Amino acid sequence: MKQFDYIVIGGGPGGCAVAGRLSEDPDVSVCLLEAGGSDDRMLVRVPFCTVLMLPTAINNWAFESIPQPGLNGRRSYQPRGKVLGGSSSINAMVYMRGHPSDYDRWAALGNDGWSFREVLHYFKKSEHNEDFDDEHHGRGGPLNVAHLRSMNPFQEIYLEAARQAGFKLVRDFNGADQEGIGIHQVTQKDGERWNAARAYLTPHLTSRTNLKVITGARARRILFDGRRASGVEFLQGGEIRVLHARRELILSAGALQSPQLLMLSGIGDGAELQKFGIPVIHDLPGVGKNLQDHPDYVFNYRARSPDLLGVSMAGALRLLKDIGRYRKSRTGMIASNGAEGGGFLRRFADSPAPDFQLHFVVGLIDNHVRRLHWGHGYSCHVCLLRPKSVGTVGLSGADPAAAPVIDPRFYDHPDDLDAMVDGFKLTRKIMDAPALAGIRSSELYSAGMDSDEAIREELRNRSDTIYHPVGTCKMGIDPMAVVDPQLRVHGIAGLRVVDASIMPTLIGGNTNAPVMMIGEKAADMIRLAAADKA
Repeated sequence: MKQFDYIVIGGGPGGCAVAGRLSEDPDVSVCLLEAGGSDDRMLVRVPFCTVLMLPTAINNWAFESIPQPGLNGRRSYQPRGKVLGGSSSINAMVYMRGHPSDYDRWAALGNDGWSFREVLHYFKKSEHNEDFDDEHHGRGGPLNVAHLRSMNPFQEIYLEAARQAGFKLVRDFNGADQEGIGIHQVTQKDGERWNAARAYLTPHLTSRTNLKVITGARARRILFDGRRASGVEFLQGGEIRVLHARRELILSAGALQSPQLLMLSGIGDGAELQKFGIPVIHDLPGVGKNLQDHPDYVFNYRARSPDLLGVSMAGALRLLKDIGRYRKSRTGMIASNGAEGGGFLRRFADSPAPDFQLHFVVGLIDNHVRRLHWGHGYSCHVCLLRPKSVGTVGLSGADPAAAPVIDPRFYDHPDDLDAMVDGFKLTRKIMDAPALAGIRSSELYSAGMDSDEAIREELRNRSDTIYHPVGTCKMGIDPMAVVDPQLRVHGIAGLRVVDASIMPTLIGGNTNAPVMMIGEKAADMIRLAAADKA
């Protein structure tokens, strides 16, 4: 087949969700293109393997930013999933929605239908929560959400340190109150990663003849019939191929590559496109602008504990034992997502929502696991949830095979660095509480840093992304918006964007579950539009 009713470009959380839902109607044909390979392999499904993929090009685009002045000239590492399921196949599987006020802010910006009350339905529709069954959660959805099966006693040490530091504990970060310290729920089922593909696509590939998934297919450009998107040109196995969409083309390549593909196809700032000799289909200046991401700092500690990940002879023996345990019961360290604990903290007592998010890791995570240390330890990330710095995604030329030019502009706004100094201090209260301080043997980088200026310099030297880029095809009604509240690209017919790039502002949390929510909602909007035309 060379024609389908709907073609989805990108097999990440948004693409999988919208393709899976649209293909529920047997009267429509749906094709999804994914540049990476299949997710049906141990590296994806076994949670422990996340640490093997993150610092490599395995299932990973492994992008880098341009040098960041706010990071003392360092380049930011930008891993993104290059495999069916997208980044849901390489992430830490944390299930998080963000704060209700984030979505209410989207609605206040003119995006009707996107308040928290309105999107909660889609979160619940997506979710099958094994542990919580209340007004905040769903049962029976395709995305399995569960408590960790690592059964790691070190979690209690982390929680006790939070108690000692005066922070409240919370069982459910997606319940009535997000603020506090707790243990994450994860997108796993029976101790295996439950990514977007397993949730929405792979259970139906043999039963739905109207659903086709093509892997190893890298999109090169969108094709147009006048101002209407009509198809896509892609590269597969060294051959350039073309597919046509009878109804709509849905772009779900993510916050870094969706704007890139739009610009390569002639949609973007006209003056910038002309510099690269790209014919301008539609002058849309907001494409690639409004890049937002959570700046993150990681505390690293050495410690001796059999419950911590590490590089040692004892650790290797423990790993062999845990492999056997995992094979028998799908429990133990191999089932760990690494970032087992979490938290949300306010900078000020009257902050309307938490300002900082923590990810507590039962291993020593240094420079995205690209710098290994002998021995064992633990780490704690702290990220700023609503930074004021805004960056861009651009082109280096007209070559579809080139990486996008990524400029997050971390700490470009001085308020962000000031806020992170406070986040550093708050996190350290937990790290220095007796339960944790008594077990560690050393503090790798942040020991003795007490002055604000010393902390600022440490933040510049060691901060980076926590992997949540959004906003580069933002939804809205202002001149810099790229899509409208129905996710239709302004000025172009038959083309929508369905991924994290449409978020007008960052949310206060991880982006995986929200992007699946966006895919769920997009499918309903697309079906409604088709019914109206009929």
